[in-house]
Amino acid sequence: AGFRPGELIHNSFSYHFVPAGSMMETGAHALGCTVFPGGTGQTEQQVQAIADLKPAGYIGTPSFLKIIVEKAAEMGIPLPSLTKALLSAEAFPPSLRDWFAERGVAGYQCYGTADLGLIAYETSARQGLVVDEGVLVEIVRPGTGDPVPDGEVGEVVVTVLQADYPLVRFGTGDLSAVLAGPCPSGRTNMRIKGWLGRADQTAKVRGMFVHPSQV
Repeated sequence: AGFRPGELIHNSFSYHFVPAGSMMETGAHALGCTVFPGGTGQTEQQVQAIADLKPAGYIGTPSFLKIIVEKAAEMGIPLPSLTKALLSAEAFPPSLRDWFAERGVAGYQCYGTADLGLIAYETSARQGLVVDEGVLVEIVRPGTGDPVPDGEVGEVVVTVLQADYPLVRFGTGDLSAVLAGPCPSGRTNMRIKGWLGRADQTAKVRGMFVHPSQV
């Protein structure tokens, strides 16, 4: 997303009962950034904190960043420092990416889960997501586990060979497809087309899964 050592990042992922907040903060610290844990909700206070602390960017869901930017405009408070964003936990369509760009915010998405951590990330090429070097990704036919040909939509299945928490062929329930060829950015690892829906009937509400049985 373009963050650099010494910058301040406004983190609007939750730290409560979900790992997203601490996962993103750990990554930011590894870059040498300072993190302000803004959390969720309290939109007016989020706007005021960004105006006062002047972070270089935002980490959180794209829908909440849109709410913050719209609330800032409504309050008449400019947020000139906010020029980049790392977005996850929700779909990030090109229309919303362009909406942010028109307001001076360059948004990039990353794809991960609570169990696996980071799976793939967007580059400056804006062509799919490059798979992280620490995971093995397969695209399989839902319900069978059989790999599908490159380019065909299937379920994202991930293997993570970590000594403390190994996962072999973990089914994410997300749909995607392999994107052929190398990334124009120079990254050489496998690419996927991004999030293309769910293989089950779950839905995302404020970045959290809701299952039919819960309803």
